[in-house]
Amino acid sequence: MDQRLPQTFPFVKWAGGKTQLLDRIDKLVPKAFDRYFEPFLGGGALFYHLAMNRQFIAYLSDINQELINVYEVVKSNVEGLIDVLRVFKEEYYKAPEIFYRELRDEFDTENRSRVEKAAKLITLNKTCYNGLYRVNSHGKFNVPMGRYKNPIIYDSKNLRNASLILGSLESHLYWEDYQKILADKAQEGDFVYLDPPYNPMTSTANFTGYTGTGFTKKDQECLAKIFKELDTRGCKILLSNSDTEYVKELYADYAKNILQVTVRRNINSRASKRLGHMELLIRNYSN
Repeated sequence: MDQRLPQTFPFVKWAGGKTQLLDRIDKLVPKAFDRYFEPFLGGGALFYHLAMNRQFIAYLSDINQELINVYEVVKSNVEGLIDVLRVFKEEYYKAPEIFYRELRDEFDTENRSRVEKAAKLITLNKTCYNGLYRVNSHGKFNVPMGRYKNPIIYDSKNLRNASLILGSLESHLYWEDYQKILADKAQEGDFVYLDPPYNPMTSTANFTGYTGTGFTKKDQECLAKIFKELDTRGCKILLSNSDTEYVKELYADYAKNILQVTVRRNINSRASKRLGHMELLIRNYSN
């Protein structure tokens, strides 16, 4: 790469975002790799961080179709997206509650262009409660409006920077289950970052999130199996998860490369409960 790409931040809020941990994670990233996989993409904070001064082929995927559509639009038509976001912002500030309800009710309709779909998701994400993306069992977005006085719905410069990075690197975007993308494409020497929905810290803490079904213990066990398969294949894998005994047991074979980190999460509805807690960074390699 001839020059450093611009610093870029996630253009959507996402549960479990990694912005505050980037400095810690960066120290654990393999020193050299040609291909990067992030199959639980979310806000993409680590991808953008790595892309500033590294050259690699990126395979970015998520099970959330609406989210992947946003990335594809940012990559291919960022100016069209900004134009629609500008209109949505103006309408929101005229009558926030009315516009939010209308936007949420229309979000799941089929007769939308890809640009409009992307703009609606970004606007809802930045104006809904705590920036959640949550759907009910029927797949309908059901998050209430957030209590914001002047929400920043979009940042044109940041969106253009994101588009530049996605276009400057060889980046591939997939609406795909993580198992399929890794089984089909990951190979020896690839760097794989896994940031799944976390194992709940308590019996009542499970966040079903953006698929409507949640990420169960069976899913966690399947992920641990795939982690080991990728290890056997020769991939370098870094995984984030909650600091629970269950997770430690699943990755007991990698105990020497498990690091505890403190992080503050903002999903809890009460600010007093948004306290620092421990998470795990698990690797199958040493730097």
